[in-house]
Amino acid sequence: MVDWRAVAAADYAVPENEDLPSLVDELARMLTSDDPVVRDELGYSILATWIARDVLPPAELDLLGDQMAKRFTADEIQARTFAPLILDSVVSKGRFSQAWFDAFAAWYPNEDDLRGFDPRLGWLHAVAHGADLLGAFGRCPQVRPELVLSVASERLTRPAAEVWRDHEDDRLGYAIALTLTRRELTEWTAVRWLDAVADSWARRGHGPPPAEVSNAAHTLRMVYILATTGVRPSGEKTPVLLSHEATVRHRLLDVLHAVSPYMW
Repeated sequence: MVDWRAVAAADYAVPENEDLPSLVDELARMLTSDDPVVRDELGYSILATWIARDVLPPAELDLLGDQMAKRFTADEIQARTFAPLILDSVVSKGRFSQAWFDAFAAWYPNEDDLRGFDPRLGWLHAVAHGADLLGAFGRCPQVRPELVLSVASERLTRPAAEVWRDHEDDRLGYAIALTLTRRELTEWTAVRWLDAVADSWARRGHGPPPAEVSNAAHTLRMVYILATTGVRPSGEKTPVLLSHEATVRHRLLDVLHAVSPYMW
């Protein structure tokens, strides 16, 4: 029996004389736990650290990616929302399967349980965790960036019960901005995803804006900031400019103007 707390305390050193695939399987099971310490502080933290440190060989990463992709249809919310975090780590290491993206694209816009922090389960964060994986796919050369932007647009236009909090809109905006750095985007594909957002706002009635309108507006404001300043992919010191950044900024302003036309 592995003492995972001791592993974490020892700077996540891999236990000696243990079978690595068995250790990975156990950590992957811990990601479904309803105990936030087991799931987040131990299972996720250890597994993500090992992936970052290249402890897992490519074949093991691929198996883990397959397992995480299947979790998008799990019954437990914590299983669904911690799968994208590990899949983000796997994709960021250069591994890819079309089945992973397809499973993510089917889940992310349609997840209805958008609790950020639950008093019993701890962090769930479907929007933010999914955004992290969206950004990884957005930089992945095997995925067309306009498809990633389409997934983001679907998430932004789906009806929501509550306004997002705890920087969820910022993380989705950051993921969109990362995707918009892809140089193969044309001027049209760099802004086409905004049409669905604008259309959804045009269809809303009078009165207070629905939660999804506020969520999308907050997200687009972050994209606008990053289109102005450039975006820094994780670990990089120099900001990267968005493709067609002037066109993107102008279109963002047009769309956002519909929400607050009295401000400018």
